[in-house]
Amino acid sequence: MEKSDGMIDAVLLLDNYREESSMLRQSFRNAGFTGPVIVIEDDGFLPEDVISVYQYFCGSFREGSRMPGKARYFNQIDVPDYWEISGTSSNGKVTDLHHVRGRIFYAEPKHKRLARVVDWMDEKGTVRFSDHYNQYGVLYARTFFNKNAKRFCRAYFDTDGRETLLENYVTRDIILNRDGRVYVFQGKTDLVRKLLEELGAMKSRIFYNSLSTPFLVSEKMPRDRQEDVLFWQEGPREDIPGNMNMILSGQSGRTRVIYVQKKASYEKLIQLGASQEILKPLGFDYSYSRENACQNEALICTNSDRIKACEELIQALPQMHFRIAAITQMSSKLMGLSKYENVTLYPGVRNDKIEALFDRCDYYLDINHESEIVSAVKQAFLHNLLILGFKETLHNQTYIAAEHVFDGHEAMIAFLKKVMGQEAMIKEQLDLQKREALSEETTAYAKLF
Repeated sequence: MEKSDGMIDAVLLLDNYREESSMLRQSFRNAGFTGPVIVIEDDGFLPEDVISVYQYFCGSFREGSRMPGKARYFNQIDVPDYWEISGTSSNGKVTDLHHVRGRIFYAEPKHKRLARVVDWMDEKGTVRFSDHYNQYGVLYARTFFNKNAKRFCRAYFDTDGRETLLENYVTRDIILNRDGRVYVFQGKTDLVRKLLEELGAMKSRIFYNSLSTPFLVSEKMPRDRQEDVLFWQEGPREDIPGNMNMILSGQSGRTRVIYVQKKASYEKLIQLGASQEILKPLGFDYSYSRENACQNEALICTNSDRIKACEELIQALPQMHFRIAAITQMSSKLMGLSKYENVTLYPGVRNDKIEALFDRCDYYLDINHESEIVSAVKQAFLHNLLILGFKETLHNQTYIAAEHVFDGHEAMIAFLKKVMGQEAMIKEQLDLQKREALSEETTAYAKLF
């Protein structure tokens, strides 16, 4: 949001760009926010409307001469001759005969196998440095480690591959080489302030989501505005953080309101004595992609055959069609479920088919053991599927109402028999699910600015 005099009225300052940060940005954009969205700790994979603090000073890789155009698949990492690259659906590695020389970490979603970080190791298996790749496939930063495998500095490169910015993790100094000049910043807070100054945002309101660097930036801004807002996105804890107590006791120079974005966290903070005048619940303006059609179609996404009570559910609910998808091949145990008429299996399923399954199904069963794939629970929530799970198999409790979590399969079967085909009841359960996730209307965010 820009004033008529060219100054920016408000900035959304995010500590990182994980799931909650992404949803906060989307909620702001849905409500018409046009100001800068700035991320301090990014992983090289940001939406085009988001500014990375570090990359701002290194130049835009969207137009850089080294830009290949798209992220590198894990086996496109440069390695010496005769070294081998291999990978699974969760990570990759580089080997020299029987020696592991590198470990490859993927960007989210991991099943796409896009390289984000590669740790390179010495003869003893100790990490010596890490290469960081962005969404354009460019090596944009390198982290160096000492002999004890502890990081001590990170160098950021410009679009021509020249070292432009160096962060020392021991002294916390940041050195910037720019336009023939050398700037030394006493930490991230000063670097962010330099960026805000160049954007014309030194008189802006700051909306932020962390009590670390973003809070310190807010506190160092001019005190003539006391309209900054903290969005608290952490899970419940047994105490009130010190910097939050500053806000709650009125000692903050700029922040007067805290919006808590997880129901359990809000309830815990109130229990600990936080003021309800300052602390308020506010979820996200979720962008739902479809309405629930109330059809008897259930989806399960898994990469293992350890699915709790799967066969019991299939046998007890012949009127429910179970669609089981995996991005890997399926074991003989899982393939054996195809003997049931109300089961369809999708081994090695493609991304477009997974999206079609979320559009087709109206229930999601979070009942697989092992890791979650394709951010399935969140995707189910955004597609308005009614999500059910067992206590020991939950992967993302944010999107599941407590009433939809069961101890055993008999209770889940009884619940499904009760709601199947009952449109009004299904809608009621979906509303309960949305309330648990603190789903908000767009107007709730528009009122902020």
